[in-house]
Amino acid sequence: MSSEKSNLHPRNLHRNSYDFDFLISCVPELKHYVYKNPYGNFTINFSIPKAVKLLNKALLQHFYGIKNWDIPDGNLCPPIPGRADYVHYIADLLAGNHPQILTGFSVKGLDIGTGANLVYPLIAHQSYRWSMVGTDINKDSFQNAQHILQQNPDLLSEIKLRFQENSNFIFKNIVSSEDKFAFSMCNPPFHDSEESALKGNLRKTKNLSNSKLKNPNLNFSGQQSELWCEGGEIAFVSRMIEESTIFSSQVLWFTCLVSKKENLFKLNTLLNKLKAAEIKTIEMSQGQKVSRILAWTFIRKENRKGWF
Repeated sequence: MSSEKSNLHPRNLHRNSYDFDFLISCVPELKHYVYKNPYGNFTINFSIPKAVKLLNKALLQHFYGIKNWDIPDGNLCPPIPGRADYVHYIADLLAGNHPQILTGFSVKGLDIGTGANLVYPLIAHQSYRWSMVGTDINKDSFQNAQHILQQNPDLLSEIKLRFQENSNFIFKNIVSSEDKFAFSMCNPPFHDSEESALKGNLRKTKNLSNSKLKNPNLNFSGQQSELWCEGGEIAFVSRMIEESTIFSSQVLWFTCLVSKKENLFKLNTLLNKLKAAEIKTIEMSQGQKVSRILAWTFIRKENRKGWF
């Protein structure tokens, strides 16, 4: 067994090595992808999309009680530990200086671009009992997310989906005048083109398996709307920031993942220009990957009571 993954959030359920015997008992098909590495530890080849999907299915079933989770081939299949980290750091953000972790249905969150996998709302609700709304612009992804909920009917009243019909908008058409969210979250498209996404995946594949492959598949897969957009990460997050001003009184904390550290200066400059009341950068690391959550609010500290 390898040592504890101490770089993950202290409340992350995936800090310890995977118990593949137990995970295989949850999803028997996973056994075909498990092998012993040179260090004597059981693992999977994370450059194989099918292996990652089956591992996710087993983790979601074992740790979060999610039944019959599945996504179509070609959709983004994210690593569960990193997604859980984002949720736990949001809990810390909401708790502020209070030692208790905010749990309960009074906390309502918004996941922008929930994808076919619906992972953030699933983990957020099952970890903290938060009420969640997930959005997407891709009809097939939206329908698969709805199917996951239908397979878990106890979640239908606590996780809602809203389809974004206009890809130019992020919060518009989604946040109604009656809505009040404690937070929004987003894993934005990081790349500015398919070519850029494939190059990034080549680097990832080599890191995962020391592979010399020149034409890898997208190992975690992903549709266009999930991986790239015109202008890439900086354009998407900038648009999100500008649009967030319209809903500044309806969302306590806006948050978004930022993969490229060099983008933070421009994003912080824009937030200061738009007079954000508070801006935070929360660093996360999973293995070799380091990412960060950019969080901002237009609501001053003295006006933040009564949101939960």
